[in-house]
Amino acid sequence: MAGFVAVHTGAGNCIDESKYQRVIKEACIRATEILRNGGSAIDACEAAIMRLENCGHTNAGFGSNLCLDGSVQCDAAIMNGTTLNFGACTNVSRVKNPIQLARRICDGQSDQQPLERIPPMVLAASGAEQYAEQVGCAMVDPNVLISSKAKFHYNHYKSKYDLVVGDSKTVEAAEAVPEPSNEVELAAALDTVGAVCVDGAGNTAAGCSSGGILLKVPGRVGQAATYGAGCWATDTDELAIATCTTGNGEYLMKTLLAREICNGAFSSDCAVTSLHKTFKQKFLDSPLLPQQQDLYAGALTLLYYPKQSCGEVMWSHTTQSFCVGYMATTQKVPKFVHSPLPTYSVPGRSCVVNGHNFHLRI
Repeated sequence: MAGFVAVHTGAGNCIDESKYQRVIKEACIRATEILRNGGSAIDACEAAIMRLENCGHTNAGFGSNLCLDGSVQCDAAIMNGTTLNFGACTNVSRVKNPIQLARRICDGQSDQQPLERIPPMVLAASGAEQYAEQVGCAMVDPNVLISSKAKFHYNHYKSKYDLVVGDSKTVEAAEAVPEPSNEVELAAALDTVGAVCVDGAGNTAAGCSSGGILLKVPGRVGQAATYGAGCWATDTDELAIATCTTGNGEYLMKTLLAREICNGAFSSDCAVTSLHKTFKQKFLDSPLLPQQQDLYAGALTLLYYPKQSCGEVMWSHTTQSFCVGYMATTQKVPKFVHSPLPTYSVPGRSCVVNGHNFHLRI
């Protein structure tokens, strides 16, 4: 059985990529094992993201950023390019793997409901957690998802926040908190993880998972749970495409960047040109976004041409760097890429696009 998977650990300013390199490769290997054993693209996509959620180094699942009140609230979504079904969850604190719940919700879109009720597409908070228990998702105490790394980031930046808003009670505490290393600054900035996949039948899937921005307002919904913003997948006889995004969540939601990327690819003969154009016209120059601010985004996109049994995996970002990895079932080891923004480019104001071709042997 053939297939191809690509994953990312969030767009940011990656200084030490070694820990992300390991988990990215592990996620690719797990996904390709599933594809080799006859699993579908959505099976492999879910498994890859679960590995990213469990590692503790990314801002998803275990190790997620904490809210302003110190709680953990996760978002996730997945989309099936063949059925066009989409499922997402938001503000979940007791689900070990939010992407698993998103998958269950996505699959449920095809289930018939009594009294002509329409199956839910997005579930939130306690209602989502009740549904997760009903469909057999692994459940945990919320504290289990809080890592020592996330707690350290929270204490540091919450102290800074309290100083800015004038909370005198925390001034002394803030002065006692050590300055974080570059690695800590990096990890606090990393955002949504994601994966895109195509199986031997030409079916694609895309998914994403995130703990949201550090010190977010409790209850905030990010792009990782928003239809058209965090991930998108569409399969046709001529082109199958899947993408997942990362970056400033509110800006990705305003521009529906994931869907715009896929729409742009269908109207262009060149993937590089299409991605440059979409990032420029639909994001960096979008009238929906504040032009006086730096606009950070990244996207991992897979394009597959069924008639040729070949495709392209593309990574594009406006951030200083982007860590991605990919693997075909024909490869023995995955490929890791640390993609930097060119030295002449300004982060948040310009975009870089790169990629790699692949072939599926069916």
